[in-house]
Amino acid sequence: MPKRKAPVARPDGIYVPRTLQEAVMFFADADNAFEWATARRWPDGVRCPLCDTPEPSFIASRKIWRCKGCKKQFSVRVGTIFEDSPISLCKWYMTMWMLMNCKNGVSSYEVHRAIGVTQKTAWFMLHRIRAAVKVKSFDKKLAGIVETDECFIGGLFKNMHEHKREEIRAANTPHKRGGIGKTIVQAVLERGGEVRAQVISNLTLDTRMDFLQANAEAGAKLMSDEGSDSPQVDAVFEHEFVNHQVEYVRGNVHCNGVENFWALLQRTLSGTYVSVEPYHLGAYVDEQTFRFNERKDDDSGRFLKASGMVPSARLTYKELIAAEA
Repeated sequence: MPKRKAPVARPDGIYVPRTLQEAVMFFADADNAFEWATARRWPDGVRCPLCDTPEPSFIASRKIWRCKGCKKQFSVRVGTIFEDSPISLCKWYMTMWMLMNCKNGVSSYEVHRAIGVTQKTAWFMLHRIRAAVKVKSFDKKLAGIVETDECFIGGLFKNMHEHKREEIRAANTPHKRGGIGKTIVQAVLERGGEVRAQVISNLTLDTRMDFLQANAEAGAKLMSDEGSDSPQVDAVFEHEFVNHQVEYVRGNVHCNGVENFWALLQRTLSGTYVSVEPYHLGAYVDEQTFRFNERKDDDSGRFLKASGMVPSARLTYKELIAAEA
């Protein structure tokens, strides 16, 4: 029998659950959840999120603080993805654990059944967590050998409802290759390292070059397929490509790493989320990107990193559904 892992040791003394069961048991105590959230947000001491004044007065009966500078009251949730949410921190952390550690994601219906909230609430919670892990995930450019490719996300044009096909025909969005009625996602991967991915509006060379230059160091060894063969690319990167009609690998020249990311993304979208509207697709891409970049860590590590990002994003329901309009 394999030996059980020892508890995660941290110099700051913060307890880190090793499994979902341990997380549920620990965070079920409201005091534990509050103290843990406080320690994760302010490891060097509580500061006012409104004016950054240190050492506010703590009102223990309400678990809030009063700032000595701006005189305003605040809780550990203010300025985080938890703000204005009546959902307990225990349920928030359970949902975060599942989303960060389920390889193919977790649907809002699964969360709805698992933690006892409505499906609409679970969907909103998941999108708030996706917004948090997107921020600060892309803090450096990729270097060395990098691979790039594009992927088309969406159902087959022939299987769409007639009114959907009419909308696509009316839009008449030109693509250089394939992808009728689909959304385009571009990715660049540092071989053996992290990936950057985002939805792009079209397949023009200028659009793809903007993405590459924003995410990869100039002079990097760029590997691509024949679709990126251009003097403009060669002028910025040390570029080599493979023609997939002839070969998939030529020595060290291939795009197998980024193709692996596409396989994970496609399984997540088709197997777990089933149907994702184009205006929300970027959030699901960000979610899979975070899990892929943290693939070498364990469940505790991914949860710990994600929990440290909760103060970096603020998403309201009105903002979330605004894209649908």
